[in-house]
Amino acid sequence: MVDFVVTLLCWTYFIFGFLCVFSFFYVAAYLFSTDRERSFQYLNHLFYKGFLWLLRTLAPRHRWKLDPDIKNIHGSIVVCNHLSYLDPLIFISLLPCNKTIVKTKFFQAPVFGWLIKVSGYLPATTEGRYGKRMIEQIESMGDFLRNGGNLFIFPEGTRNPGGVVGDFHRGVFKIARMYRCPIQVLRLCNTDKLFTPGRFFFNTREHNCISLKILDRITPETDQNQPVSVSGLEKEVRRIFQSKGCDKSGIEL
Repeated sequence: MVDFVVTLLCWTYFIFGFLCVFSFFYVAAYLFSTDRERSFQYLNHLFYKGFLWLLRTLAPRHRWKLDPDIKNIHGSIVVCNHLSYLDPLIFISLLPCNKTIVKTKFFQAPVFGWLIKVSGYLPATTEGRYGKRMIEQIESMGDFLRNGGNLFIFPEGTRNPGGVVGDFHRGVFKIARMYRCPIQVLRLCNTDKLFTPGRFFFNTREHNCISLKILDRITPETDQNQPVSVSGLEKEVRRIFQSKGCDKSGIEL
C-alpha cells in the first residue's frame, strides 16, 4: 500500500506539476528566450530536481550518497553504468546544462517529444528523419561543450542491473575524440533497488543506499598532445569500471 501511495504522489507531481506550473515557464522560454535549448535544459533540471526531492522525502529508507564534486563538472562527456529508469532523471537534476541520448520512440510522444527536441537531446538512431537531427546535434556539440555544457551517456545503451558492465556503444568515444573533451567516469549503485526494472511501483520498504561517485577523469589526448584512439578510450573506461565497483550498501569497493 505504501509503495502504491508513494508512486501515485510522485506521478501526480510529474503530470500535474508540469501541467499546472512548469508548462507556463516552458511556453515563456520558447516564446521569449534567446537560447531555447539552454532555457529548456535548465527547466528540465528544476523539474526533475523537484521530482527527486519528493521521492527522497517519501522513501526515507533509501539513503542517498551523491558525490558533491559532480556539480563542478563542466564541458565534459559523462559516462555511467545504467541500472534503472531513475538514472537519467538523477543526472538531469544534478547538471543544469546537459544533453543526452534518448530512445527514438520518445521523440514521437505528444508534448514530451517536443520538450526533448527543443532541449537539444539526441535521438538514439540516425535512420530516417532522425539522421538530420543527429548530425546537427553532433556538429554543434563542440560549441555546447566549450560553453560549459555536459553530454551524459550510458554507453551500454540499456539498463544492466547487477553491477556487471556490458558492451559499449562507441559513438560517445568518437565524440570525445572529435572534440578532445574530457570524459568523466561515474559509478551509480542501487537505483534499481528503489525503482526495479519491470516493476511499476517504487520499492519504498527496502533499506538501501543509492550512491553516485566520480571514479576517474580521462583526457582524450596523449602526453604528446595527440588524440587517443576510440578503442583506447573505450578500453580505459572499461578498465576503470572493472577496477572500481560497489557493494550492496552503495559503498565503493
